[in-house]
Amino acid sequence: MRDVRIAMDQNNTSDQLLTDGDIDTLSLDEIVRSKIPEAVRRVHTAAPTYMLESGHYFGDELYWADKNSGWVLLPDDFLRLIVFRMSDWERAVYTAISTDDPDYEKQSSRFAGIRGTAQKPVCAIAIRPEGRVLEFYSSKSTEAKVAQGTYIPLPCIDECGGIDISPRCYRAVVYMAAALVSTTSGESDKASAFAELSKSALQ
Repeated sequence: MRDVRIAMDQNNTSDQLLTDGDIDTLSLDEIVRSKIPEAVRRVHTAAPTYMLESGHYFGDELYWADKNSGWVLLPDDFLRLIVFRMSDWERAVYTAISTDDPDYEKQSSRFAGIRGTAQKPVCAIAIRPEGRVLEFYSSKSTEAKVAQGTYIPLPCIDECGGIDISPRCYRAVVYMAAALVSTTSGESDKASAFAELSKSALQ
């Protein structure tokens, strides 16, 4: 919160966002605090993979389907895939497609060369009766195990007042939080400027 205030050049923690005497008016610190999780979410979603932390593990619940494809359940706090690889794949997947992607329909093809393979695997985020899952196409056999599976979780402020931010993304988060606070206070020009600074910090 201090760094966001410094970026906004407002270090007085008792400043009010509004000055109309409304007893429900929030202090600047309260506004900043409320915007931090959204700022982290936006930055972690947009950041290149190399700027993100190593991530949290997933992949314990593995299910098989036809043609040596399958899926793993995603955690409830899943935000973004970092890496996924089955033990018999020759390469890992760093970006999962959606069910709206034209390549998704290809994964149900009866021709093996059109679907994802162990040499060129494909992952997709989908919804199944079990919940949100990461589908994978495909392994060489159902004997394969999850060799790598990490993700970035949805950000939240914990009971100690802390929040998990990838270190390389910290400055981008500060600027994005400043942009969100500026939007709340009706300062659209400042909001745009801070949003651009946040974008630049990810390059």
